[in-house]
Amino acid sequence: MERDFGLTVVVGAGALGAMYAERIVASGLDVVFYAEGERKERIQRNGVVVNGVSLTLPVVSEVDRWPERIIVALKDQHLREFLAVLPGICGPDTTVMSVMNGIDSEPLLIEALGEAERADTSRVLYCMVAGMDAVRAGGDVRYTRLGVVSFGRRRNGPGRAAAGPDRRVEAMGAFLAAAQIPAESPADMEKAIWNKFMLNVGINQWSAVLGAPYGVFHTVKEARDLMRRAMEEVLEIARSRDIDLTRDDLERWFEVVNTLSPEGKTSMLQDVEAGRKTEVEMFAGRVVAMGREAGVATPVNAVLFDAIRTLEAMGR
Repeated sequence: MERDFGLTVVVGAGALGAMYAERIVASGLDVVFYAEGERKERIQRNGVVVNGVSLTLPVVSEVDRWPERIIVALKDQHLREFLAVLPGICGPDTTVMSVMNGIDSEPLLIEALGEAERADTSRVLYCMVAGMDAVRAGGDVRYTRLGVVSFGRRRNGPGRAAAGPDRRVEAMGAFLAAAQIPAESPADMEKAIWNKFMLNVGINQWSAVLGAPYGVFHTVKEARDLMRRAMEEVLEIARSRDIDLTRDDLERWFEVVNTLSPEGKTSMLQDVEAGRKTEVEMFAGRVVAMGREAGVATPVNAVLFDAIRTLEAMGR
């Protein structure tokens, strides 16, 4: 008998939201986009096209039944607006998972639901995505690599296993497998999220400032050195917080970057080129603030913050 995975609500129809919605639709599973106001009207009016195929699914601003899961794929500047809505569409058995960049979406979602951040009973799972190459131009999204979704509790290792299986983690794993979305559950999700944050702080921001696709970071030593210096500031802050990031973790990202299409572009470079608001506050802004709290110098990210805010002003 075929398993019923219930309703999935995808919040955000940008590159990641559209890419995952397309996979869910293609797998014959039940999915809707959630949006309100002007954003809902724009999606309905313009549609969403993924790899040249129009994506046909409802766009709703309320749900008539509790969804099985909510996948949050918003830009940082739109998350806080959604937090006020979340409790009204999240049932007691709904699982929430954010595929957003940064290190703050999970704590904010947990707080919005009135739950304890470190409790393994929260409806919110931790998540990060690496290795995908989705590119968005207007309502048109293209990708060749889905990447890997890392998800689970803050800790999924031996200590967690001793407490018995986690039904939300197991159910999400089964759903992602059914949707043919590559996934894994690392032992230390907090480290995994900080590790990806370190990469984004380096390559997303410098690619935006330099106007550089991935190929520049494949071949130009100076570009890789700039990326490394921004990432080193995150590494120092992580160490001050007892997060187990290492120099080896930093250096391994260069191997990953080398596998990406030379013509591919980071989401921040895409935002700058399209004249959209970037997530610089979530990257350089957050690094500078955490550095100040920890007594860690962050001169590279301070420069990146001012440079990218200047690019935003020029784009407007």
